[in-house]
Amino acid sequence: MKPPPFGYHRARDVAGATALVAELGEDAKFLAGGQSLIPMMNFRLARPAHLVDIARLGELSFLRRDDDRLHVGALTTHHEVESAPDRSVRGFEVVREAMRWIGHLPIRTRGTAGGSLAHGDATAEWCLLAVLLDAEIVTASPRGSRVIPAGEAFLGFFTTLLEPDELIVEVVFPKPAPHAALTEFAERRGDFAIVAAAVDLDVAGGRVTGGRVVLGGVAPVPLRVPAAEALLGAGERADAELFAACGRAAAEAVDPPDGPGPGADYRRSLVRALVARACEEALAR
Repeated sequence: MKPPPFGYHRARDVAGATALVAELGEDAKFLAGGQSLIPMMNFRLARPAHLVDIARLGELSFLRRDDDRLHVGALTTHHEVESAPDRSVRGFEVVREAMRWIGHLPIRTRGTAGGSLAHGDATAEWCLLAVLLDAEIVTASPRGSRVIPAGEAFLGFFTTLLEPDELIVEVVFPKPAPHAALTEFAERRGDFAIVAAAVDLDVAGGRVTGGRVVLGGVAPVPLRVPAAEALLGAGERADAELFAACGRAAAEAVDPPDGPGPGADYRRSLVRALVARACEEALAR
């Protein structure tokens, strides 16, 4: 299946790319790795009249540390993060390890961090990581730069706070998360997750003193679960009983979709298991 006709434009720099999209209007889209947009165009779920190709903007491809912060350029591919050396992601190992859940290797070598965030899929690993680790999404447009807190960036199914002419330039993770993990379940390896669970634990003296729990596949956006987080903040001993209770609390707190495909009860059962598993993996890190 082929996409509908469109005009193709190759950007030379960030300023030119955003100015061109602003000039072309809301029927123009940025094209990065194309792993989300092109399939949607093939199925006529998106019909942009113009594509502005930013794939050759090398200044947007980077992975670097700045004190305790991790900066990931918008055009950094999933595989570049997946294969990053230990020194580059120390304290942020969860970001590197989450990449293995994304599709297959050919997808990971083309898909980009910024493209995934802009697409806004509620089960996408980058979206869950951004919300879990309280990331900042940095954008550029003809009006200047903007920093969007990840917790405010996702508005609904494939809908984000981004303006049509606004381009993600990087995502910044503000502090290390040494006890964090992401896990998910799909019917086949490489498929989109039915449910995904990400956990970031605060651990001291063998006890869990706090944490964050974020779910994908149970709501239109990546969803934090305060009821489960309250259990993690109670200062209980870090053990299987606590993590199982956290999984149950998360499952009871969500209202997943019950349409075609996996139903609500099945998704809740996955939430119970995946949250407990993510907690165990985060503690063992």
